[in-house]
Amino acid sequence: MCAETPDYKSTLNLPKTDFPMRAGLPKREPAWLERWEEMGVYDRLREKTGRKPFILHDGPPYANGHLHIGHALNKTIKDMIVRSHQMMGFDARYIPGWDCHGLPIEWKIEEQYRKKGRDKDQVPINEFRGECRSFAEGWVDIQREEFKRLGITGNWKNPYLTMDFHAERVIAEEFMKFLMTGTLYQGSKPVMWSPVEQTALAEAEVEYHDKDSFTVWVKFQVVGTGDATLDSAKVVIWTTTPWTMPSNKAVVYGAGISYGLYEITGRPEESWVKIGDRYLLADNLAEGVLKAARLDETMYRRLCDVSQDDLAKIKLQHPLAGAEGGNGEWDDLRDFRAADFVTDTEGTGFVHCAPSHGLEEYDLYRELGMLEQVITYNVNPDGRYRDDLPFFGGKAILKPNGKEGNANSAVIDKLVEVGGLLARGKIKHSYPHSWRSKAPVIYRNTPQWFAAIDRPVGDGQDQFGKTIRERALTEIDNVKWTPKSGRNRLHAMMEARPDWVLSRQRAWGVPLTCFTLKGALPTDANFLLRNEEVNKRIVEAFEAEGADAWYEEGAKERFLGGIVNPDDYNQVMDILDVWFDSGSTHAFTLRDREDGSDDGIADVYMEGTDQHRGWFHSSLLQSCGTYGRAPYRQVVTHGFTLDAKGMKMSKSIGNTIVPQKIVDQYGADILRLWVAQTDYTNDQRIGDEILKGTADSYRRLRNTMRYMLGSLPDFDASKAVAQDDMPELEQLMLHKLAVLDGVVRDGYARFDFQGVFRAIFDFATLDLSSFYFDVRKDALYCDGDTPRRLAALTVLDHLYARLTTWLAPILPFTMEEVWLERNGQETSVHLVDFPDTPAEWRNDELAARSEKVRAVRRVVTGALEEQRTAKVIGSSLEAGPTVYLSSELAKIVTNPDTFADLCITSQITIVEGDAPEGAFTLDDVKGVAVIFAKAEGEKCARCWKVLPDVGTHAHEGVCGRCDEAM
Repeated sequence: MCAETPDYKSTLNLPKTDFPMRAGLPKREPAWLERWEEMGVYDRLREKTGRKPFILHDGPPYANGHLHIGHALNKTIKDMIVRSHQMMGFDARYIPGWDCHGLPIEWKIEEQYRKKGRDKDQVPINEFRGECRSFAEGWVDIQREEFKRLGITGNWKNPYLTMDFHAERVIAEEFMKFLMTGTLYQGSKPVMWSPVEQTALAEAEVEYHDKDSFTVWVKFQVVGTGDATLDSAKVVIWTTTPWTMPSNKAVVYGAGISYGLYEITGRPEESWVKIGDRYLLADNLAEGVLKAARLDETMYRRLCDVSQDDLAKIKLQHPLAGAEGGNGEWDDLRDFRAADFVTDTEGTGFVHCAPSHGLEEYDLYRELGMLEQVITYNVNPDGRYRDDLPFFGGKAILKPNGKEGNANSAVIDKLVEVGGLLARGKIKHSYPHSWRSKAPVIYRNTPQWFAAIDRPVGDGQDQFGKTIRERALTEIDNVKWTPKSGRNRLHAMMEARPDWVLSRQRAWGVPLTCFTLKGALPTDANFLLRNEEVNKRIVEAFEAEGADAWYEEGAKERFLGGIVNPDDYNQVMDILDVWFDSGSTHAFTLRDREDGSDDGIADVYMEGTDQHRGWFHSSLLQSCGTYGRAPYRQVVTHGFTLDAKGMKMSKSIGNTIVPQKIVDQYGADILRLWVAQTDYTNDQRIGDEILKGTADSYRRLRNTMRYMLGSLPDFDASKAVAQDDMPELEQLMLHKLAVLDGVVRDGYARFDFQGVFRAIFDFATLDLSSFYFDVRKDALYCDGDTPRRLAALTVLDHLYARLTTWLAPILPFTMEEVWLERNGQETSVHLVDFPDTPAEWRNDELAARSEKVRAVRRVVTGALEEQRTAKVIGSSLEAGPTVYLSSELAKIVTNPDTFADLCITSQITIVEGDAPEGAFTLDDVKGVAVIFAKAEGEKCARCWKVLPDVGTHAHEGVCGRCDEAM
């Protein structure tokens, strides 16, 4: 009986590590968070001196609810920016912030009041504001913990809040700069108004949804031309807002449009037209209009052209003119003129004008100097007609719940009654809604406070441009945009935007800290009080007491007394648009804090693409109005997060994903890895299957890190091998590290986390796990203290130092675990920088030669796989093939033993020349052919190579290399 070969497994250098394959992130991540807080990692980083500051200014989320997946995406991208720049040698400071004022919080408090039967108007305003403040404080605390759980680093102990006393002081101070430089004015113009919330809205507070609207074709009688044919006609308009008809003051037409006079020659019974009626219509639209009146082409005829000269003679009567009970409200003749916004692509070719409810009409009559004749005040703040409006008093455009009111129906019914309607219908179209209440909004003429963006700014900073618009357009081109399309989007908005509506008719916010002279008109030079001493009193009070000081009893006397007579002035009680609050954050965060920016400018603003009309926009306007320049050097935008099918997330659909659920199931690092794997500049998708794929990528990467950790415990840095003394395979890995170092740093600098992670992941899985680790496993496990094994360990040490730090901004928890496994508990990967990579590691000549060698290897492994599939061999170590090479390749692949290691075979024979018939080849690799053969000799009991010398050494059943290693 033969003796059993000894088990040599214990003599191998097998991987040894406590690093678990199963991450257990949901349970383990909180402990790392506690550890970082105890260590004061963020504060310790600030102690690193001599670094150039890098400031990402945080766009403030709103403090009124739990985080959604968009918050998680946003804050994670920001965190990757901050962490990566810190590790690239900057002092990357991050001050988280919150938007705390505004309507959503007011609504929550009002809801609580309604449940208790309380009337908000009966509650002292500062008591109400105090409840709003407490509500915001509670949500700030909740959201702070939710953000921290995602691994977001920053100055969480001292964030910025727009409701902090100093912040409220600065917001008021910034507003008063508009007051003092002459860009602030009070005007009465149509603004987007929410009848449900009873306040003006900014464009950024509006979203568009489909809405079913009434449509009406309304008849205006032509009068006063002296032409019997024309005076017998009616001009027809079309509108989707019948409720604006009581405010009609004019009709306009297009100067370049062809018009005709159409006569009715027949009618169906259900039509409102009469035979003999004559209608003025744009020729391109006449057929569609008359079809809406249920007429076919046999029931009307075109009588004649109507020229521009003919149109210029016309005046019109409102369809309600002379109506019994109208009290003369609509008896004045309506203005009729050309306007450049009229087209013949929709409607009738004529547009009814209610300048109190439409910006184009308002602008037209403002330029004509006729606003006093055409402005009405028919609609109250709650969306009801004024009570004394004939026929319609008290009728509501919208109900308090945002549903359709009775105003449209009442107007339509009255127009039918007086014979003023040609046709009616309904249309589904995109319509503005408040993003808070989700209710439709209207354009309503109200006295509001505006910042004039085309009026010269009287601040002596004309080098930036004379007006806010000029400055903003100039600065847009001085900013770097990622993606570049962001520049065009904001530029187009800034070119076309109207004056900034600053005022809101609410209670929870920073007030417009100004006073108006009693009896003066807004156009009077002394209408607004401009007094530096008064301003100083206000800001000192706000610094000490917050903006509540404005609402205390006797505030007007306190601020004006001894400077001017308080009785001569009215105190403005509107609050500032919250976009002015958030647009001013740069002033009290970047400018006023020790950890802010040295020049008051952020290196980067990063938010969702909707912020081109939101925070990016308002910050640019505000800063250009007060400092002349943009508050940011770069702007980065991300898209929206959609469900796995590409649908927008909605609670009503039930497809929302809560970040906490992902964290509880997978861990924050998996959520962060999902962010890194997406192209955030476009809309992204997330769902169970997508997250499973992310988790699989994570496991593969974790395997790579675990293998390195298992191989390195015995590495002695004093025995590290110099680059020139390494085998070419190790030198090649150093070259690849040097190339990857440039890719990683460039990608992080450009905020291209997808590119960074893909490059690292491909390297880890393809170059390392599938190639280098596979090839060098034999040397690492079986060699003794050989130069080859020491060189491999040296490379592994370099790999570890770089992969761990390069991935730390993306996977902060996992890379901390990897770091602690080798470096002990007294340090953190987040306290170190990316290691410098020697330039001499790069060897392009070696890399080019190695690519050819790997091409040859691919033919060999292909030949072996064919034999493995045929079950001729089980392991590649059973093989000893002959490789036939062209003369060119034979000069590159010269060492059979080294090439055998590379192909993971026991032996290889290299022959220069043509291969015999039947050799294995690959079409895309020329000059290489393989003849398979089994390796000669016996299988080594320790390394499993098949070699001729096995059994001829002191240790039983092993090869010479293994005998020497033992």
